[in-house]
Amino acid sequence: MVDRQTLDVYARQAADYARLFSGSEPDADLLAFMGHLPKGGRVLDLGCGPATASAHMRAAGFDPDPLDASPEMVALANETHAISARVGTFDDVDATDEYDGVWANFSLLHAPRADLPRHLSAIHNALKPAGLFHIGMKTGTGEARDPIGRAYTYVAVDELHNLLRSAGFTAVSTREGTGKGLAGSDDPFVICLSRKG
Repeated sequence: MVDRQTLDVYARQAADYARLFSGSEPDADLLAFMGHLPKGGRVLDLGCGPATASAHMRAAGFDPDPLDASPEMVALANETHAISARVGTFDDVDATDEYDGVWANFSLLHAPRADLPRHLSAIHNALKPAGLFHIGMKTGTGEARDPIGRAYTYVAVDELHNLLRSAGFTAVSTREGTGKGLAGSDDPFVICLSRKG
């Protein structure tokens, strides 16, 4: 299921989003993720946005596969990085044992809570044995729209751990913090790194 209102926000603000998250160097979370990957590993960048993370991964010698549901984001990614980003939704993750890693950095938070188990199961299936999975989510309870209209599913840290465990993942590390996104609010988040069990 794709939320049209959320996609409309990204369509209108793709350039603003890219400017906000266009760091010239990979951040600590991406460095940690890459540090656990095999040399030259293939990575699904799920909900890639402007594909900044994919560009960093490619520069570090990895093989990124950037995927996003927003055609405007994909167009921007390809114009900026010539990186073969493609349009697709979480439901289009149908590979088996294809990826060494999946990078889902604050993308799956747009999926309805009821859909998270099947999306995580599909990601687990898409990963090679012992494949690495990074997920970033905003913490809290319930489902709601943010101030600019995007649909969010908020999770508790224990809830996310349980979802990952149920999908067959084993935790590597968990980090909590707060940060500002496109809406400008300072929101709590959790980042989990796990492996396919």
